[in-house]
Amino acid sequence: MTWLSRVFELNPPGLNWPRAVAFLDAALVLLFVFWAIGNEVYLLSALFGLLLAALADPGGSYGHRVLSIALFALIGAGVTALAFGVGSMAWGWLVLVAFVVTLAAGLAAAYGVRRFVNALLLNIWFIIAVGFEVSIHDQGHITSYVWAQVLSWTGGAALWITVTFLWWLIRGRTDRGQPFSELPGDTSRRRLTRPLVLFAVIRAVVIAGTFALAFGLDLSYGSWIPIAAMIAMKPSLEQAALASAQRLAGALIGAVVAALLLWVPASEHGLKLFAVHRGLEMVALVLLMHGAAIRFWNYTLYSAAIAAGALILVDLPQPSDNAAEGYRVLWTLCGVGISLIVMLLAGLLAKRTTKTQGKPTRSR
Repeated sequence: MTWLSRVFELNPPGLNWPRAVAFLDAALVLLFVFWAIGNEVYLLSALFGLLLAALADPGGSYGHRVLSIALFALIGAGVTALAFGVGSMAWGWLVLVAFVVTLAAGLAAAYGVRRFVNALLLNIWFIIAVGFEVSIHDQGHITSYVWAQVLSWTGGAALWITVTFLWWLIRGRTDRGQPFSELPGDTSRRRLTRPLVLFAVIRAVVIAGTFALAFGLDLSYGSWIPIAAMIAMKPSLEQAALASAQRLAGALIGAVVAALLLWVPASEHGLKLFAVHRGLEMVALVLLMHGAAIRFWNYTLYSAAIAAGALILVDLPQPSDNAAEGYRVLWTLCGVGISLIVMLLAGLLAKRTTKTQGKPTRSR
């Protein structure tokens, strides 16, 4: 009971509803735009462009903010193009690119904690985007263009820049702190130590391995394995075991919630199926909004909300059935289980290395 209370412990000052409402307002604009043009397949890219641009907003002077967000959006557009470009290729290319992208994100820690967090956000988006592209590629009746996905991502990021500009004018052109002030803002460079590089390599190998397992074996809804594995992986060897448990619990809860909600359209057809899809898109937005509000209130529930919202949007274009829900939960368990095993082994290796280095060397 003590362990469970720590995993679900609440931090009242971390609750931020104004931030969540601001995200929801902007997200509703994107939702109605894509409803109007009839291309909901690009909604996921736009929403993540908006959400991640808000997370990457460094605050400070408005010129500095625009430059930083624009640079982040440019890199994100490249990641989006890469993800949707390789998503329809053979699984070997997916494994190779996933390894390279994950390794590069891990090594970004050399440019400061803030840039490492931004790289981690883009790494997670890459995995979600690949899974989404693979899912819609399997559906012959769904058309998706790489350039349109990139444009949607860029549009979402540009919408956040517009929102910050309007808020800057309303506040009398005064500077403000970063919207997610709880995220690290340190941009000072640091040396790539051996443990840091080792963990970056381990994380890249794990994600590449889950890609090989999911797409090499052509598993139904197999993209849930690397997505769950990435959500469950902790960003450094030194991170507390509590955070790992929170991520694992959140990923599992989010997957179960998404699976149950995706069960709703399993037996629907025609106009009712259309209405259910629109409703689930709204539910996904509300879940992401709650994620923006409770990020530092409780990390377990935050992970659950983000995972559920993202997985609903990823799998919504696919027709669902009873067996699909079992696959989704099973692959999520596999993903978090793989991460847990690797984290335990990495922790044991780190302790062993520390003990070995601490032993005095004998002089001959």
